[in-house]
Amino acid sequence: MAMAALRREGRRFATPLISPNPATVFRSSIIPSEEPVLSGVRCISTQVVRNRMKSVKNIQKITKAMKMVAASKLRAIQTRAENSRGLWQPFTALLGDTPSIDVKKNVIVTISADKGLCGGINSTSVKISRAMHKLNSGPDKENKYVVLGEKAKAQLVRDSKKDIELVMTELQKNPLNYTQRSLVAGVKWVMVSVMADDILKNVEFDALRIVYNKFQSVVSFLPTVSTVLSPEVVEREAESGGKLGDLDLYEIEGAETKGEVLQNLTEFQFSCMMYNAVLENATSEQGARMSAMDSSSRNAGDMLDRLTLTYNRTRQASITTELIEIISGASALEG
Repeated sequence: MAMAALRREGRRFATPLISPNPATVFRSSIIPSEEPVLSGVRCISTQVVRNRMKSVKNIQKITKAMKMVAASKLRAIQTRAENSRGLWQPFTALLGDTPSIDVKKNVIVTISADKGLCGGINSTSVKISRAMHKLNSGPDKENKYVVLGEKAKAQLVRDSKKDIELVMTELQKNPLNYTQRSLVAGVKWVMVSVMADDILKNVEFDALRIVYNKFQSVVSFLPTVSTVLSPEVVEREAESGGKLGDLDLYEIEGAETKGEVLQNLTEFQFSCMMYNAVLENATSEQGARMSAMDSSSRNAGDMLDRLTLTYNRTRQASITTELIEIISGASALEG
């Protein structure tokens, strides 16, 4: 009976003394009066911080997994890209690389990735392509785009849709090869020579300018422009005694004419340079994605540290507030 009476008396005295919103009473003593305080709100909830920490941890797991996947793909593609450099180097030694040549019909082949989260390699290719388009524009000149990759397509469609002649996407969905088909059942290969033939058949050009990112290291890539001239332009430059004047020193064996040899040489040169450019860009993409995911994982770790500190402070503030409430109630009962 005595305990029940004491509880009733405690409730009777405690009810008017303890505020229904004790946080408002506690915060009003430390927050200036001119700042309004929301009723019933202490500060950020610990549950909100826990949910945020959980989300950041999940993102960190994803970025770490993507970094490992990019690292494994990088090792496989890098070797093939380095081996493919020997294909186009003899053509450069024979025909040279003349990006400053002035022709009427320019076709800019922009190579990009189909996926994002790989730094600025896609934006770099598009910027250089637009600069080449602006540099070679004129009243009697024609500039067209051939776009390889979804990311370059999405950017160039905004302001140069009428100049896009051909679009090819999902190049890296399947393994890349030059001419040979896969011997493994169920595996499809993207044959770059067939892709190059489609471009040559559907596009009229005097100069093909291939824009891609050349792989240098995991953290760096070099934007590169390679130029392939049409057989007519090559023959004209050789006759004028320019940089290609040494071609007349070679003797042609067999029944083929000089024009036919130059036609075959141009087609083979373009397919070899396309094969190397696609592999170089794919290697740069994986290296950039590996670097970007590593930076994202580190940033997620830093954010977790800050959220952990915020959570500990919030929890400590909540405990301190509850202790003050308990002590205030006990003091009210004693008084």
